[in-house]
Amino acid sequence: MTKNVRVRFAPSPTGPLHIGGVRTALFNYLFAKKHNGTFILRIEDTDQNRYVEGAEQYIIDALNWCNMPFDEGPRISAEAEMKKGPYRQSERKHLYKQYADELIASGNAYYAFDTAETLDFHRKDHEAKGKTFIYNWHNRLKLNNSLSLSAEETKAKLEASDDYVIRFKSPQDETLHLNDMIRGTIKIDTNILDDKVLFKSDGMPTYHLANIVDDHLMEISHVIRGEEWLPSLALHYQLYKAFGWETPEFAHLPLILKPTGKGKLSKRDGDKLGFPVFPLEWTDPKTGDVSRGYKEDGYFPEAMVNFLAFLGWNPGTEQEIFSLNELIAAFDLKKVNKSGARFDPDKTKWFNHHYMQEQNNDVLAELFKAERSELAQIDVNYIAMVIGLIKERATFVSEFWALSHFFFIAPTSYDEKASKKAFKDDTKAILEEVISIVNKVEDFTVENLQTEIKGWITSNEIGFGKVMMPLRLALVGALQGPEVFDIMFMIGKAETVKRIEKVISSLD
Repeated sequence: MTKNVRVRFAPSPTGPLHIGGVRTALFNYLFAKKHNGTFILRIEDTDQNRYVEGAEQYIIDALNWCNMPFDEGPRISAEAEMKKGPYRQSERKHLYKQYADELIASGNAYYAFDTAETLDFHRKDHEAKGKTFIYNWHNRLKLNNSLSLSAEETKAKLEASDDYVIRFKSPQDETLHLNDMIRGTIKIDTNILDDKVLFKSDGMPTYHLANIVDDHLMEISHVIRGEEWLPSLALHYQLYKAFGWETPEFAHLPLILKPTGKGKLSKRDGDKLGFPVFPLEWTDPKTGDVSRGYKEDGYFPEAMVNFLAFLGWNPGTEQEIFSLNELIAAFDLKKVNKSGARFDPDKTKWFNHHYMQEQNNDVLAELFKAERSELAQIDVNYIAMVIGLIKERATFVSEFWALSHFFFIAPTSYDEKASKKAFKDDTKAILEEVISIVNKVEDFTVENLQTEIKGWITSNEIGFGKVMMPLRLALVGALQGPEVFDIMFMIGKAETVKRIEKVISSLD
């Protein structure tokens, strides 16, 4: 790639960042790093009515949690802001009017004075006739704008009031041939395009104008964004042409679909099926409502990045587990699918289970200890050893306690169904003999315990189940858990004997 790669992730701070947005950020990040380029965060906050307090920081925190720090963006440094910043559109609003005026001067845009009531009347009138109202070459000369008014009338209206918008003048009878890096060539008939508003009566640009101006001034080389922006592609191409600017390359990512494969994934789907759709937990500042996050639900960022990468992209191999560096090396926009990617909650758990096994036990021990007050006085090294025995069966740290509580606390009861199966008339005598064997084991290791107890069982021709089932119940309280001899070693000789004696007394 000959030109410097500069990509941007440009969310609006209107609430928590959906995982669809995180996926867009990820693909931008991977593309930038693959080509030794620059990953930019730009906050598109031109719509101040929808601005939500805390949303910008949430976006930054989410990117950092996913290990995708931006190279340029807000809150980095004054030096970074000087490069191509500021990186909030609300702090760049002084720039946009001059470009809107430039389009007016070149004849590519015009002033429109139509009231909301007038436009609503025309829409309803067209609907009544079975038509769709489009503000363009069909009717612009019949409406209230600088194309239908004289220069004097236009000047008078501009001097009398700021209540006007600036619209782009879409061309008539042209066919646009637009290129998308994922979808190939797209043909658009300009006769069906409306004259989009570029500058609003409140003195702020619309997304379309601000987006194009910022991408140009920030020297964005590739625009990688969601499929929902495809309808805007024709206008954006035309704006670049109208300004005489070089057009960046465009790539529109497929939608993330519901688990059923029908329709775009929404928060409601997550609420209904029991999974989060946001990277981090979010508390609505107005209502106080809390939305779940992948981080707080116990997912590792590596797992989230890995499963998001596969929503719309396929490396073309059987490999599914990728580190971030491996994703950077393998990523190619040509391998991004056009069709929507179905979200699979079970697959996300599969990824997390894998990364659970990869995690350092010491790190997991600290997380586990912080989660359970019962572990406050327990040596973290002991906790790490326990985790090494049980994490294979875990997908989340929150599952550790159910899988390991008996390593820390003696059982207070015994599973009723398992007890009927394990406790027989001779169980008491068998367990008393087990205590005798345990007490004779001086070097209390897993290997020695296994050798002595299994040797006794074999030499006395006792069924293994007659010994091991009641022994496990004594130690655990249920017929579950790691190897019995591992449990005995971990809790120690004294505790092992104590637990067996307790179950014997319950058999009296």
